Amino acid sequence: MGRGKGRRAAPAQAGWLTLGLLVVVLAWDASGMDLPLARLAGSATGFPWREHWLLAGVVHEGGRRVAWLLAVVLCLGVWWPVGPLARIGQGERLQLAVTTLLGALTVTLLKIGSRTSCPWELSDFGGFIQYASHWSLLSDGGAGRCFPAGHASSGFTFLGGYFVFRRTDERMARLWLVGATVAGLLFGLAQQWRGAHFMSHTLWSAAVCWTVAFLVDARWPRTWSLERI
Repeated sequence: MGRGKGRRAAPAQAGWLTLGLLVVVLAWDASGMDLPLARLAGSATGFPWREHWLLAGVVHEGGRRVAWLLAVVLCLGVWWPVGPLARIGQGERLQLAVTTLLGALTVTLLKIGSRTSCPWELSDFGGFIQYASHWSLLSDGGAGRCFPAGHASSGFTFLGGYFVFRRTDERMARLWLVGATVAGLLFGLAQQWRGAHFMSHTLWSAAVCWTVAFLVDARWPRTWSLERI
């Protein structure tokens, strides 16, 4: 259903974008701006917006449900495409569904193995533990499992649509890229304002999801369809 035979290496432009994103995220880590930015939302008494209906209810819970609904639509769309999915082949629809699920799974597995705790557990914000970098191999003494940002990945995990659509529809590819990026940043900033994550957690979530999408696209056979499986 695709164009060309076998595997096609991802364009150099995407490779440079991936490298550039990793450099930006590492530069943010080196800047030490996580805590100063978190202090804009919280203080020694905690994060006043932690349970706000807009952030906790609409953006967090509502956003998560919408993301799962869209993921289900993408999976069903492999067989029954609707909207822009009908403009691409079955192999490309399968790539998009796999990339979306794999991005979310990768972030989830990283969170499970993380020893980094959430900002609202820190003594700076009314908690009982001291700040420690997410690069530390030692536990910070808190609950952990807070890095990278899981809710932000609910938006960023759809970045794979950029790689799928750019082969046939550059405009749709750009719209997909902007939409997934804006959604991920919105979810990440909402969680940061609640005290659930630092900015670095959100940026690393974006980097992980983008890199997963880039690697899948680089190795995905352009002629795949379910008829061959």
